[in-house]
Amino acid sequence: MDGSNLLSIILALTALGLACLALLFFWLAAILRLLKPLQLRRLPHNPVLRPIPEHWWESEAVFNPAAIYHDGRVHLFYRALGRDGISRVGYASSKDGVLFDERLAYPIFDRGAGFTPVKAKLSYTTLTYNQDLYASGGGWGGVEDPRAVKIDDSIYMTFEIFEHWQSLRLAITSLSHRDLDARKFNWTPHITMSPKGETNKNWVLFPEKINDKFAILHALTPRIMIEYVDSLEELRDNPIQSNNHRSGRPGKWDAFIRGAGAPPIKTEYGWLLLYHGMNPERGAGYNVGAMLLDLHDPTKILYQSENPILSPEEWYENEWKAGVVYASGAVVVGPDLFIYYGGGDKYVAAARSDLRDFLRKLTHHQHVVLTPVNR
Repeated sequence: MDGSNLLSIILALTALGLACLALLFFWLAAILRLLKPLQLRRLPHNPVLRPIPEHWWESEAVFNPAAIYHDGRVHLFYRALGRDGISRVGYASSKDGVLFDERLAYPIFDRGAGFTPVKAKLSYTTLTYNQDLYASGGGWGGVEDPRAVKIDDSIYMTFEIFEHWQSLRLAITSLSHRDLDARKFNWTPHITMSPKGETNKNWVLFPEKINDKFAILHALTPRIMIEYVDSLEELRDNPIQSNNHRSGRPGKWDAFIRGAGAPPIKTEYGWLLLYHGMNPERGAGYNVGAMLLDLHDPTKILYQSENPILSPEEWYENEWKAGVVYASGAVVVGPDLFIYYGGGDKYVAAARSDLRDFLRKLTHHQHVVLTPVNR
């Protein structure tokens, strides 16, 4: 064998070795990414929305937003509180999900026809915005904690009606996407979904019909409960009978389940559902976890996060009502999952993650942070 052939063989083996080494580094990097804890990255300029003192209706707090992605923009319908202690819904939108360059100076949804009137003996001199006195986000009436989905040509918004301290009812209204495009908020008359004289929270509507029926998830424990209806009008005279069970996984971060977060997001692996939980032995507050529900039977949990994916750690999650992250809105923009949440019952904040990476970690049970649920 002459020298030139030997040199060619050496060069070929060297190239093969380098290629194998590069492939090894690629797989090691992929494994390391998979082994990183499942978590969300907060946007660096959080909070994305703050109270505006000059706007009487949102001067004290803006939080717990609904979110949809429509016509190339992220639309937020957020809960707002002014000095009168009444919750209303405000509006903001963003092209990239990060910078909200549009925000209206007036509420887009307020108490109106069909709402329970305030008792005459109550007055604004005694009932105003007060975080210490009123547990419901500092307010005592109005429209609370909206969630939103887009089904066909309509935007559906669920929300809670604060009637009095023993009656918190779930309701739903809708808006055509053309009205949203024109920023004309001609909401349909709302339909109450839960009975009078009960306190219900955190119900979510699926963003598409299941077996040609609207699907409303209204309980997570002791099992997931979903009501299916042909028409939402059915709920006017036949409200959903739910429960107020809060028991979770004993000894874990979600030993006490507070309820669902944002409406489910459909993925190839299942319905991605965010939810809120806490462990009373470790203190009060809200943390956010994730579940994957079966696409065909969403009462079945496929995977569930072993640890929270978002916990109250930043100043805007602890400044007013300490220890609260309330993830009521989530959308997918390009490759990213954006989660919008209320921080400390005062601000709107956001976090993001690559959706494919998020799902990969949630579905690979060898990940040290996550375990599958066999149900």
